[in-house]
Amino acid sequence: MKLKDGFITYNTGDEHVTVSTGAKSLDFNGIIRSNPTAAVIIETLKNDVTVEDILKAVLEEFDVTKQVACEDIMKMVSRLRSLGVLDE
Repeated sequence: MKLKDGFITYNTGDEHVTVSTGAKSLDFNGIIRSNPTAAVIIETLKNDVTVEDILKAVLEEFDVTKQVACEDIMKMVSRLRSLGVLDE
Protein backbone atom coordinates (compact mmCIF):
# COMPACT_ATOMS: atom_id res chain seq x y z
CA MET A 1 0.00 0.00 0.00
CA LYS A 2 1.06 3.55 -0.61
CA LEU A 3 -0.13 7.13 -0.21
CA LYS A 4 -1.71 8.18 -3.50
CA ASP A 5 0.14 10.63 -5.71
CA GLY A 6 -1.13 14.14 -5.25
CA PHE A 7 -0.18 14.76 -1.64
CA ILE A 8 2.61 16.76 -0.08
CA THR A 9 3.71 16.47 3.54
CA TYR A 10 5.54 18.84 5.82
CA ASN A 11 6.14 19.68 9.46
CA THR A 12 4.88 22.90 10.98
CA GLY A 13 6.75 22.86 14.26
CA ASP A 14 4.85 20.42 16.47
CA GLU A 15 2.47 19.18 13.80
CA HIS A 16 2.84 17.04 10.68
CA VAL A 17 0.55 18.03 7.82
CA THR A 18 -0.49 16.12 4.70
CA VAL A 19 -2.09 18.29 2.04
CA SER A 20 -3.97 17.32 -1.09
CA THR A 21 -2.65 19.12 -4.16
CA GLY A 22 -6.14 19.12 -5.64
CA ALA A 23 -5.38 16.51 -8.28
CA LYS A 24 -8.58 15.48 -10.05
CA SER A 25 -7.76 11.80 -9.50
CA LEU A 26 -8.09 12.21 -5.72
CA ASP A 27 -11.27 11.60 -3.77
CA PHE A 28 -9.90 13.59 -0.84
CA ASN A 29 -9.30 17.31 -1.10
CA GLY A 30 -8.16 18.60 2.24
CA ILE A 31 -5.57 18.57 5.01
CA ILE A 32 -4.64 15.79 7.42
CA ARG A 33 -3.03 16.93 10.66
CA SER A 34 -1.05 14.22 12.41
CA ASN A 35 0.54 13.47 15.75
CA PRO A 36 4.12 12.10 15.73
CA THR A 37 3.04 8.46 15.40
CA ALA A 38 0.70 9.16 12.51
CA ALA A 39 3.44 11.27 10.91
CA VAL A 40 5.82 8.28 10.85
CA ILE A 41 3.06 6.13 9.36
CA ILE A 42 2.27 8.67 6.63
CA GLU A 43 5.93 9.30 5.82
CA THR A 44 6.47 5.55 5.52
CA LEU A 45 3.46 5.35 3.20
CA LYS A 46 5.19 7.63 0.69
CA ASN A 47 6.69 4.36 -0.58
CA ASP A 48 4.93 1.12 -1.43
CA VAL A 49 5.06 -0.74 1.91
CA THR A 50 3.39 -3.44 3.94
CA VAL A 51 1.98 -3.17 7.44
CA GLU A 52 5.13 -4.96 8.62
CA ASP A 53 7.29 -2.23 7.07
CA ILE A 54 5.26 0.44 8.85
CA LEU A 55 5.50 -1.51 12.11
CA LYS A 56 9.28 -1.63 11.81
CA ALA A 57 9.44 2.15 11.25
CA VAL A 58 7.20 2.88 14.24
CA LEU A 59 9.13 0.54 16.54
CA GLU A 60 12.42 2.14 15.47
CA GLU A 61 11.09 5.62 16.23
CA PHE A 62 9.15 5.08 19.47
CA ASP A 63 9.54 3.14 22.70
CA VAL A 64 6.26 1.25 22.43
CA THR A 65 5.15 -2.37 22.52
CA LYS A 66 4.52 -4.21 19.29
CA GLN A 67 0.85 -4.62 20.24
CA VAL A 68 0.29 -0.90 20.84
CA ALA A 69 2.15 -0.02 17.64
CA CYS A 70 0.04 -2.47 15.62
CA GLU A 71 -3.18 -1.04 17.06
CA ASP A 72 -2.10 2.51 16.25
CA ILE A 73 -1.04 1.54 12.73
CA MET A 74 -4.29 -0.27 11.98
CA LYS A 75 -6.36 2.69 13.25
CA MET A 76 -4.41 5.12 11.08
CA VAL A 77 -4.46 2.89 8.00
CA SER A 78 -8.20 2.39 8.46
CA ARG A 79 -8.69 6.16 8.68
CA LEU A 80 -6.57 6.78 5.59
CA ARG A 81 -8.52 4.11 3.71
CA SER A 82 -11.81 5.74 4.69
CA LEU A 83 -10.52 9.03 3.29
CA GLY A 84 -9.55 7.32 0.04
CA VAL A 85 -5.92 8.41 0.13
CA LEU A 86 -4.23 4.99 -0.20
CA ASP A 87 -3.32 3.00 -3.30
CA GLU A 88 -3.54 -0.68 -2.52
